[in-house]
Amino acid sequence: AAGEAEAADAAHGSALGAEALAVCVAAEAEMAGRDAAAAARSAAVNELEGYILEARGMRSRKHGSLIDGASLEPMLDEAEDWLYSDAGEAAGCGELGAFLAALRVRVDGTMVAFREKVEAERVASEAALQASADAAAAERAANGEDEDHDQRRLKYPDRLRMVQKNKDEGTELFKGAVDVTQYRQAAARYNKALTHAAKFVDLSPDQREEVDALKLSLHLNIAMCWLKITDATNHLDQAIRSCTDALALDGENVKALYRRATALEQKKDYEAAKADLAAAAQIAPDDKAVPKLQQRVEAQIKRQLDKEKKMYGKMFG
Repeated sequence: AAGEAEAADAAHGSALGAEALAVCVAAEAEMAGRDAAAAARSAAVNELEGYILEARGMRSRKHGSLIDGASLEPMLDEAEDWLYSDAGEAAGCGELGAFLAALRVRVDGTMVAFREKVEAERVASEAALQASADAAAAERAANGEDEDHDQRRLKYPDRLRMVQKNKDEGTELFKGAVDVTQYRQAAARYNKALTHAAKFVDLSPDQREEVDALKLSLHLNIAMCWLKITDATNHLDQAIRSCTDALALDGENVKALYRRATALEQKKDYEAAKADLAAAAQIAPDDKAVPKLQQRVEAQIKRQLDKEKKMYGKMFG
């Protein structure tokens, strides 16, 4: 009888164990679902925030004066106010997505003249670039050159000429750029210049200094290109990498610190951006661009803290 009682107790305990396990599994699944929903909502909020930030910067681009700023800025302010309001905080992914879609349509309405001008310049620029590329290819063919596979041990002046030639071509492309296509082409020329800069041999100390100065300039230019190649998902990471390469050559280069901070701000890594800007401000206290970006980053940090306080207040209030 005692054995039967023990067996019954064991069976009962096993049933309770299985039931508790099922409850735990269900609770974990529910938590995972909530986490996924929170992550999806966070992504939707980030997309909307990023679009507002991008739209605000459009007027600083070439031909930005053609944008109807009097309509655009209040529109973006209104969108931002809604996002951080109680209604925005309560909005789900669907509502956030619909709000962004409607905002895009309204913003596009302020940029008709701007987009028409940019497209016209793009068409003209691509035609001119193609003609230039064809002429350059014909010249290289006539001279028996193949820069992509150039392993010759050229003399210093000859290799330097090739670095400078590609750098100048990149700068010409950058100055005439009207969209990401031309910025990509500029970056390609700057990278080609870096490729040639890596092929110098037997440099004297003075020559090394000159080559490093060229490399520094090229890394900075490539970073600027990547900041403008906004259709690439990794464009900010590429800009940060180029700035870091520049800082490896000159750890106190203010342009590299500023451009890296710009990319970090757009990635919402505000603390890292703040650190770079603090270093830049210490090196160049009279620089006018640094404090402006510092102010913007500090405002974003404050806004982030305020959002967190508001969220925690709702959770525990």
